[in-house]
Amino acid sequence: MPQCFVRPNEAKKAADEAKMRFAHIDGDHLTLLNVYHAFKQSSEDPNWCYENFINFRSLKSADNVRQQLARIMDRFSLRRTSTEFTSKDYYVNIRKALVQGFFMQVAHLERTGHYLTIKDNQNVQLHPSTCLDHKPDWVIYNEFVLTTKNYIRTVTDVKPEWLLSLAPQYYDLNNFPQCEAKRQLELLQQRMETKQYQKGF
Repeated sequence: MPQCFVRPNEAKKAADEAKMRFAHIDGDHLTLLNVYHAFKQSSEDPNWCYENFINFRSLKSADNVRQQLARIMDRFSLRRTSTEFTSKDYYVNIRKALVQGFFMQVAHLERTGHYLTIKDNQNVQLHPSTCLDHKPDWVIYNEFVLTTKNYIRTVTDVKPEWLLSLAPQYYDLNNFPQCEAKRQLELLQQRMETKQYQKGF
């Protein structure tokens, strides 16, 4: 799992239970966001971090990066907007934003039960530290980790139509290797084009 979680061996069970309190059904990125929100609500209390097996320095570093980005946006008069937390689209929009940043780091669940990374066709598995309790058909990931097996770490469930609509140049299927993911994307693209065509009438 991401580095904000501290997992000493003698407290592994307690640490895992603490982590699951922040777990989001759609994956690790949103779990980290839940941790950050809770950290801010705790008034950035180091004791709260200790009690929840969370690395205080990592969260302070994340908060500093957020403040730097906010200052840069202000300097260039870029409007800061966010979906209301109570909106049903709050987490969906964040996942779409993640796709725009990580569209090259996508893996598809194959019939074998393993994931195949898009474009380079690497067989991988979800890292054991993930908060996901299921295997989504499509995921984005932060890291490719090579140990005794190939793992992808810090993963989030995404929709394939987001890949086609948010990164159309990259997902030009003429340039894709033949694989199950390409076949599924081709079928989806045909459905999307048919729906768009029907809307025109």
